[in-house]
Amino acid sequence: MLTLLNLLSAVALLVWGTHIVRTGIMRVYGADLRRVLSRSVERKPMAFLAGIGVTTLVQSSNATTLLVTSFVAQNLVTLTPALVVVLGADVGTAIMARILTFDLSWLSPLFIFFGVVFFLSRKQSRVGQLGRAIIGLGLILLALQLIVAAARPITQAAGVQVLFSTLTGDIMLDALIGAVFAIISYSSLAAVLITATLTATGVISFKVALCLVIGANLGSGLLAMLNASGSNAAGKRVALGSLLFKLIGCVIILPFVNLIAEWLDLLPVNDEELVIFFHVFYNLIRCLAMVPFAGAMARLCQRLIGDDTETDPRLKPKHLDRSALDTPALALANAARETLRIGDVVEQMLETFGKVVHGEPRQERNVRRLDDDVDVLYTAIKLYLARMPKEDLADEDSRRWGETIEMALNLEQAGDIIERMSGDVADKSLAARRAFSADGMKELEALQEHLMSNLRLSLSVFLSRDINSARRLRRAKHRFRILNRRFAHAHVDRLHRQNVQSIETSSLHLGLLGDMKRLNSLFCAIAYNVLEQPDNENEED
Repeated sequence: MLTLLNLLSAVALLVWGTHIVRTGIMRVYGADLRRVLSRSVERKPMAFLAGIGVTTLVQSSNATTLLVTSFVAQNLVTLTPALVVVLGADVGTAIMARILTFDLSWLSPLFIFFGVVFFLSRKQSRVGQLGRAIIGLGLILLALQLIVAAARPITQAAGVQVLFSTLTGDIMLDALIGAVFAIISYSSLAAVLITATLTATGVISFKVALCLVIGANLGSGLLAMLNASGSNAAGKRVALGSLLFKLIGCVIILPFVNLIAEWLDLLPVNDEELVIFFHVFYNLIRCLAMVPFAGAMARLCQRLIGDDTETDPRLKPKHLDRSALDTPALALANAARETLRIGDVVEQMLETFGKVVHGEPRQERNVRRLDDDVDVLYTAIKLYLARMPKEDLADEDSRRWGETIEMALNLEQAGDIIERMSGDVADKSLAARRAFSADGMKELEALQEHLMSNLRLSLSVFLSRDINSARRLRRAKHRFRILNRRFAHAHVDRLHRQNVQSIETSSLHLGLLGDMKRLNSLFCAIAYNVLEQPDNENEED
């Protein structure tokens, strides 16, 4: 039991090391890798090579598939070149399997030692994130040693030998077990390594090993489908295309496994090495042969998986790409773009509120609907930012993280205030048939125009972080407060003159002035965030 636990922990360490390498590389070079992929999809050969190169760096074909899926979901890349990139990713992960099975055990302690030194000494810098990736490489090499060491005692157990002795001729059963291996270990690489170890110790025959390898490749496709189960239609099509390519490869090659095994047995190479070489060349030949059929596969996947049907009329987030979370700069840019969308909705709410003030009670329902959209976007941004590893962010990214969540929160609160203002006007003015005075209406219109102007300027400051614009926004805030105070005094003067309309709507009018003042403060808060940055504080002094 302890030996089995050691094997499982070694497989888990391999998966974790792969994850650390992927996140470290993505945080440093994520934007560059995305740029390479997006520029390489125009031609199939370049898309195929890009898939190999990116997968070699991030140590995971699933990571490359996630990147490509995000491009397809955002209509940046069509499905055909995306499938070509995924085929290249399959070759890339097979090549890395060959490289990692060389005797590189002496590199593991060096990688872990220097990686920890770099990561802890400069955690929030590019060097620190590269150190993180180096730690991952060291853990991968260590995990491979542990897998081999833990698998050998297990293969010598009598029960295990009896169990595997049943795998003697049923090609389909052997391939299915290989797929189960890959799914359980969450890595086709681990499944292939265990298969090679079983072959070297004579527990399974060479032909069975080939079937297990083919099945492990199919299992990685099933894993991709499981990972894409919560994705949109575009993401599911990419995963389905990858799975179908692997399934076709299995169907074509499995009938010839006996001939291939007999032919490979003639080579002067031990069975363990032959299993690894077969894994590499099987993926290489299969993927190269499938590239010309990427277009036909794309059309088939589009027929099998239809477009998503919109059953919820509410606004949906567009820019919160989950695959970008490992690249903080890109993830923060995505969250900022989505926050700007909240600003656009809040601006629509202000415009609709003006219609409510002018006597259109039906528009109050539109304000409520728009506020629901604001809530949806705010919740999505909040959860998206919460998934980012904030403790590993550089100082600049950490400040931007704080600015984004604060701006989104301020806009969400502004939406709630506008919704309440519209409800108050509909209930206390329109329903009660009490109209604002002419002067009062002009004052509300003037404040509404200033609010919309300040909102637009605040969104510009949030996007550009320009110091001069931030100062303009700060001055605009003070001017609005002066104007708001002057209008409040003018309303009291109308009460003193016994203006009937002003008397009837006095509490509502003053309440709206207070709410507009709070809206202005929420809109202009970003100016202080920009001006209070360390570099900008020196300029202020």
